[in-house]
Order: sequence, then C-alpha cells, then structure tokens
Amino acid sequence: MMAAARMLRRGQSRATGVGSWGNGEEPAPPGNQEVAAESRKSHRPVKRQRKAQRLHVAYEDSHGEKSEGAEPLAVTVWEPQDWCQQLANIRTMRNRKDAPVDQLGAEHCCDPSAPPKSKVKFIKQTSAILQQRYDGDIPASLAELVALPGVGPKMAHLAMAVAWGTVSGIAVDTHVHRIANRLRWTRRMTKSPEETRAALEEWLPRELWHEINGLLVGFGQQICLPIHPRCQACLNQALCPAAQSL
Repeated sequence: MMAAARMLRRGQSRATGVGSWGNGEEPAPPGNQEVAAESRKSHRPVKRQRKAQRLHVAYEDSHGEKSEGAEPLAVTVWEPQDWCQQLANIRTMRNRKDAPVDQLGAEHCCDPSAPPKSKVKFIKQTSAILQQRYDGDIPASLAELVALPGVGPKMAHLAMAVAWGTVSGIAVDTHVHRIANRLRWTRRMTKSPEETRAALEEWLPRELWHEINGLLVGFGQQICLPIHPRCQACLNQALCPAAQSL
C-alpha cells in the first residue's frame, strides 16, 4: 500500500508540472543577445599584466648637492659648431701679441689725444671718488664698480679679473660682440654687447671667460675688422658662416 501511495504522488507531481524550480515553470531559454554576449566573453583575449618598471629619478637636495644613490642630472647645453677649432685658429693668429690692445697700458689714460673728452671727465670724477670713498683703491664688487662714472659692465668685469683675480663675467666690447655674431657663437643674433655677454656665458666654459676678451679684441683689430674684414688671411675662413656670405 505504501508503495502504491508513493507512485500515486509521483504521478500527480508530473501532471501538475512541479519540478526542481519549485514554481511550476520551466526556465526560459536564453535569447539571441544573451547568447552573443556569452560568446564574446568566451572569445575575449585575456589581458596580461605588464611588469612594473623601476624608474630612476635623479634629484638634488635643498643644498644643491646630489643625494646618495641619485643619478646625475642630464642637462643639454647648446654650443656652436666647430667653436673649439675656431678658437684654436684665433689663438694661432694671435700668438705674436702685436695688436693695439696688447700695447695699451695705464700710461695712455691721461693722453688727451687718445680718449674722447668725455672719458677724461669720467677719469677725473672717478679718481676723486676713489680717493674719498676707497682710500685711493678701487671697489672689490661688480655693483660698486659699475656705479662709478663712465664704468660699464665690460670695464667692471676686466677690473674684477685684473685687480682682484675674480672672474665675474665676460668682458664684451664691440669687437667681441661683432666676432661672436659672425662666428655664430650665439644661439641667435644679438643686438648689444650685454646681450652677447649673456649668450656667451650660457655655454662658454668659465675658464675661458677672462681670456676671450683680449683674444677677440686683438683679432678684431687685425683681421676680423668691422668693415672689409680680411677673410683671405683668416684661418677660420672655411669655418666662419659670415665669411661664406661676404
């Protein structure tokens, strides 16, 4: 009897459609969009995790000193093409030291026929100031030197180097200004000696700052003249951009 009762209950359950879902409904078959989405997921390539790379960053501390373990900073400095060979050639052309700049001295300062009258006036005014304020000596700073009557940046830098043994900057006059532009020793053409000085100091090694004035001034007095330069006698004729256009 018990077996017959169990068989009867199973038959009733099948007739009413009660299955494993418990609500009498069969699960709906998946639609086309769901099938396509599942297909894309199954074919989607698996992304590989990229291995992290260690970056080496160079830095300096607050005192400007390189910290331990830091790599040196890579600084790209512009410099003109062939400037080393051009400088060597100028040294060769100036090895006799027979330009007018090589013969000048303090004994010419008071010669009325040498400097203009304005320079004589400045010399007298400056001499009086040096006696009153500096006990007959000259100032030991660039700022005090350029404050003297008639003393500009060029003469102040020369005085710092000659009198005090301190290279404070490049002394640039009209000769240095002209030659630096002709040789393209500036990144772009400059319009004044002070602009040329700043451009030269950006790349020219500091150990050459004092030498470059006398070297180029004499070169400009003898060969690289303001008008009608003697390019045929210049060792830099093939290396000088300006010579190619003259």
